[in-house]
Amino acid sequence: MRKIPPLLLINIGQLLTLRSTSDGPRRGASLSELGIIQDAAVLCLGGKIVSVGTTKDALRDPWLKKNRKKIIEVDCRGRVVLPGFVDSHTHPVFMQPRLVDFEKRIAGANYEEIAEAGGGIRSSIDGVRKASKAALTDKVRAVLADLARHGTTTVEAKSGYGLNLESELKSLEAIRAAARGWPGTVVPTFLGAHVVPPEYRGRSQEYVDLVCNEMMPDVAKRKLAQFVDVFCDRGAFSAGDATHIFAAAEEHGLAIRAHLGQLSETRLGALLRYRPASLDHMDYVNDADLPMLAQSDTVATLVPGANYFLGLARYPDARRLIESGVAVALATDYNPGSSPTLSIPMAMSLACTHMKMSPAEAIAAATINGAWALRMADRKGSVEAGKDADLAMFDFTDYREIPYWFGANRCVMTIMNGVPSGHFSS
Repeated sequence: MRKIPPLLLINIGQLLTLRSTSDGPRRGASLSELGIIQDAAVLCLGGKIVSVGTTKDALRDPWLKKNRKKIIEVDCRGRVVLPGFVDSHTHPVFMQPRLVDFEKRIAGANYEEIAEAGGGIRSSIDGVRKASKAALTDKVRAVLADLARHGTTTVEAKSGYGLNLESELKSLEAIRAAARGWPGTVVPTFLGAHVVPPEYRGRSQEYVDLVCNEMMPDVAKRKLAQFVDVFCDRGAFSAGDATHIFAAAEEHGLAIRAHLGQLSETRLGALLRYRPASLDHMDYVNDADLPMLAQSDTVATLVPGANYFLGLARYPDARRLIESGVAVALATDYNPGSSPTLSIPMAMSLACTHMKMSPAEAIAAATINGAWALRMADRKGSVEAGKDADLAMFDFTDYREIPYWFGANRCVMTIMNGVPSGHFSS
């Protein structure tokens, strides 16, 4: 294992620590508390953060004075540094973009019409089934590198475009292989229940049984996933199917999450009994379910990139969720059909302009609450001593510029588990 040299960041104009005294994901007013330190410094040793404070105090430290020649030192020149983004919802295992779907949508077809015509999720299946594991690994590896260039250091990566035992295992093995060569952190998710594949059309229950009784035991045995996901919505799987899949996941020791409420409303009571880590999309939520969701540690992960790319007028009602006390996160939903973006800052910009989240709320949702959505908040999502050294530096002097400037990448350095990468030089 490669030794990680000590790393010191000094002269940080604004350090957004996201530190908190409360236990649990950010809600309500606490979503705006960024814990900013001006003219800050961060010392990292062995891939962990060991000290956070002002540059003045750091340079006075006796240990640092003695060992300064052995440390990689980065002068941040007044720039903004914050926790590396936690992208808690991505679909990186596919081979080709869905350009026919793109043109059909421009011509007026909606999501469900495209799926009925053989497009949508099902159109990505053939490419994944035919691809070698090496080709899929190369694809995922390239995605991880691109995500890091935009400031993302932790990524949830789903299978879900193979939809048979062989191809789902191959997809998860590709995620594992790509993750081994990337300094960031990858959280694999088994999404065998993405849609019913063409060969099971009209026999959805048989396919759910296949997911639960054949695919999931193999995934668990090989330790290929930490989570099980299901697309519970109109045209995909029912709430009854989802609870069946959740029960199987529990039996195999796998945590759960779900796509929910993107196209239609699903009542949450039966699903929340399984304590999912997150429910994602959440464009349609019944008012009566909000108190129950707010009282749980389940995070509502919002993915406005999908609404933007699908040309929808309606976005998730972030203000309603936040004011109800629900913990919200932001993710890219990177995928070939509905959200081909690698940029959390773009998702943050959409959250501000279309969902009326403040820049501070968007940052907390994309860092510490993203970590809660992956049940990794003990290691990720904030800049605090003892946590993993995951940081992103942006060429701005005010954090509000991150969602303000959209369509351009201004991340100049990403540090993943103490390993710096980027084109910034001090």
